[in-house]
Amino acid sequence: MNATRTNDFNSIITGRRSVRKYDTSVKISKEEMTEILTETTLAPSSVNMQPWRFLVIESAEGKAKLAPIARFNQVQVETSAAVIAVFGDLNNFDYAEQIYGTAVERGLMPQDVKENQLTRLASHFATLPADVNRETVMIDGALASMQLMLAARAHGYDTNPIGGFEKDQIAEVFGMDKDRYIPVMLISIGKADGEGYASVRLPIDTIAEWK
Repeated sequence: MNATRTNDFNSIITGRRSVRKYDTSVKISKEEMTEILTETTLAPSSVNMQPWRFLVIESAEGKAKLAPIARFNQVQVETSAAVIAVFGDLNNFDYAEQIYGTAVERGLMPQDVKENQLTRLASHFATLPADVNRETVMIDGALASMQLMLAARAHGYDTNPIGGFEKDQIAEVFGMDKDRYIPVMLISIGKADGEGYASVRLPIDTIAEWK
């Protein structure tokens, strides 16, 4: 059973459901998952530092490690093609030279603009309060997470964002520096086993106002 891709934006946003049980026969190749993640990284981020980091948990061994720390979401862990752990990298400025330097190489930014930007950003990050850095990274990670779910839907897959897991344990369980990488959410991905449930949204006149 192959997933059906679509470029119909309306179909993507109206067809997305939070799916908790998946067809275990459907796998996602590393090549296609790389495509999905590449599309995910087109999301915006503060000063383009792209602090999101993705851990694709798809092997039996990886899922066995995840299961005890996502114990209220066992169906997603067991049946999905993968669970993607989205982290925020608090040391994201370490990649500034690579990001801005590549922009210069590709003709997207003049060299003098790059140098001025990096000088200002180095000063900014040197004095950035830890709580502000953390909040920014979490917001950027959430933007990427939503983009990932829409990209997955465009590829014909279904997802479920998961916040119910042991956030204080997941980095160490997978050998990551917990002081550097902070968990944003888990996202299960696969092909729905059955139809996902539609849900109600509040009317716009309840949640928005014009001034």
